[in-house]
Amino acid sequence: MKNQDSLPAIPDETIINKIHQIRDQKVMIDRDLSDLYGIETKVLKQAVKRNIDRFPEDFMFEMTGEEFQNWRSQIVTSNSERMGLRYAPFCFTEQGVTMLSCILNSKKAIETNIRIIRVFTKMREMLLTHKDILLKLEQFEKQLGKNSEDIQMIFKVLRQFLNPPKEPRKQIGYKRMSEE
Repeated sequence: MKNQDSLPAIPDETIINKIHQIRDQKVMIDRDLSDLYGIETKVLKQAVKRNIDRFPEDFMFEMTGEEFQNWRSQIVTSNSERMGLRYAPFCFTEQGVTMLSCILNSKKAIETNIRIIRVFTKMREMLLTHKDILLKLEQFEKQLGKNSEDIQMIFKVLRQFLNPPKEPRKQIGYKRMSEE
């Protein structure tokens, strides 16, 4: 087994920034993957088309015309080839990215895929952690809801101490009788 030192030095943030939410799925786009693999997008697409049976709809899909137009408007680019947005891109789910390592048989592609899968795994773990925190907050909120009236009464009393009445209060106490 190889150690992590042999993996390319791709920061997690770089990979995370290339993961997008499309059709309620976390996906990576062909041009971003080809950039990470160090190959042309055209080469990646050709390899996928030659092995299309390995990519069912839940592994990879092509953006619809409407999705593609929405995508282009969101990133505000021209028709520049450099951006790779002249044609609707292929979108790869986590399983699709894994399958790419089977058809792109280079060492760099395999090592890059290992890195990408580790990032997907970290993201899933973070999501589960945050989900637990959210559930605990909801439970806490429900407990506060039950005690809400009591808490509101406490705040009302505290406000009375902070805001003294505007009318002067009548003095109470003993009156001294004058000695005559």
